[in-house]
Amino acid sequence: MKIAILSRDATLYSCRRLHEAALARGHQVDIIDPLSCYMNINPASAAVHYRGEPLPHFDAVIPRIGPATTFYGTAVLRQFEMCGSYPLNESVAITRARDKLRSLQLLARQGIDMPVTGFAHSPDDTHDLIEMVGGAPLVVKLVEGTQGIGVVLAETRQAAESVIDAFRGLNAHILVQEFIKEAQGRDIRCLVIGNEVVAAIEREAKEGDFRSNLHRGGRARRVVITPREREMAVRAAATLGLDVAGVDILRARRGPLVMEVNASPGLEGIEKTTGLNIAAMMIDWIEQHARPGFSLKTGG
Repeated sequence: MKIAILSRDATLYSCRRLHEAALARGHQVDIIDPLSCYMNINPASAAVHYRGEPLPHFDAVIPRIGPATTFYGTAVLRQFEMCGSYPLNESVAITRARDKLRSLQLLARQGIDMPVTGFAHSPDDTHDLIEMVGGAPLVVKLVEGTQGIGVVLAETRQAAESVIDAFRGLNAHILVQEFIKEAQGRDIRCLVIGNEVVAAIEREAKEGDFRSNLHRGGRARRVVITPREREMAVRAAATLGLDVAGVDILRARRGPLVMEVNASPGLEGIEKTTGLNIAAMMIDWIEQHARPGFSLKTGG
């Protein structure tokens, strides 16, 4: 099978592991920088060109598209889909997940529990926005933030108003979210492939921080999740249409709450913590689902 990995950096852990896993199964693998691709959208001769030449047909494409390149990266992925390549996560599903507001609205529509969340651009009444999510302490997030960047814990009403006003001055869209104090800086990362949680870790924020992202110095350990958490993670990924997802869950007094669904979850933390070969599981999913004559049933 010919497989393309869309990645801007072939040296990243996740990209290397997927490349190794595919080669170990006997597949031919190319790592392609999506920003160096350009496209012929003519219906009679649709193609993706790369560094001066049209690319051959790929049976499957693994998108490892960073948040900063979502727009163009998903456009390139759509072109591969048009040309009949099977995507490990469809372009439309990735754009759903990357839009934090849209993803939360879709999850809420399906009745999936999450922290109380408000959304605003230039709120006329900051006081009412704060009250909407239960008052301080609360979390303020930039919609475009990732890996804990653009996330602030406001412990008092005055601090919350100051942060919201500052973000408003940046002409930014913001999410204001209930702070789940009892989580104590911990969350559960569930790695979902298809309709199964194949691995789960508990991430804990470093001392003095409340963000559990491993990129920000958080620690991780293996964890046993409950049947409710397992079902919630699978439902969240399915709601956004993702074959592979990292679903982040907070353990609150009222039960588990989905905090975020990641369409391009990093493999380093979860593989090293659990000892599981997640990359091989992802290749296995491709082998089961990529077929000659593949075509998408969903629109984009």
